[in-house]
Amino acid sequence: MAAHRLILATRNAHKVGELRAILGAASLEVELIGADAYPEIPDVAETGVTFAENALLKAHALAQATGLPAVADDSGLCVDVLGGSPGIFSARWAGKHGDDKANLDLLLAQLSDIATPHRAAHFACAAALALPDGTERVVEGQLRGTLRFDPVGTNGFGYDPILQPDGYEVTCAELSPTEKNAISHRGEAFRALVPVVRELLA
Repeated sequence: MAAHRLILATRNAHKVGELRAILGAASLEVELIGADAYPEIPDVAETGVTFAENALLKAHALAQATGLPAVADDSGLCVDVLGGSPGIFSARWAGKHGDDKANLDLLLAQLSDIATPHRAAHFACAAALALPDGTERVVEGQLRGTLRFDPVGTNGFGYDPILQPDGYEVTCAELSPTEKNAISHRGEAFRALVPVVRELLA
């Protein structure tokens, strides 16, 4: 029996590799490709107000455009004392989408007088699987920790240099990619997708 094709709504080869490894470890007969296989398909505007809504928007759009089962994820940093913000606005917290340094600097400035016991935060990820017939499932993952006062570490991206995961003495940006994948919010969400993929594509 030929492997099912599954498309992941990303042009990031590392993210494709991460999900491919998780599906492979679960012995799933799935051929995973990235959205770069369809360069003519435009990126989907993330107009949802939750991570799950944004993930579903992207997964459904890609499933409709390609006729393939599609996976998409959306993630961000949720700070307890800020009521869960930046949340879905994590990548554009300082105004310009994807300016990691500006986002980080603004968040640290906003929290400058907040003591360590009140600096709890978590990375959240929602991963959605959508079929061309409209069937959908959403799973979620979290990585809880505490925000440092200054960025430390050069691995990772975004807010990784300031989140120290619970049970660790280092930030996410000081972990190796393998160490981070083992505990990350996206890794947890992708692993939770395994039984969903097995159910819907088997």
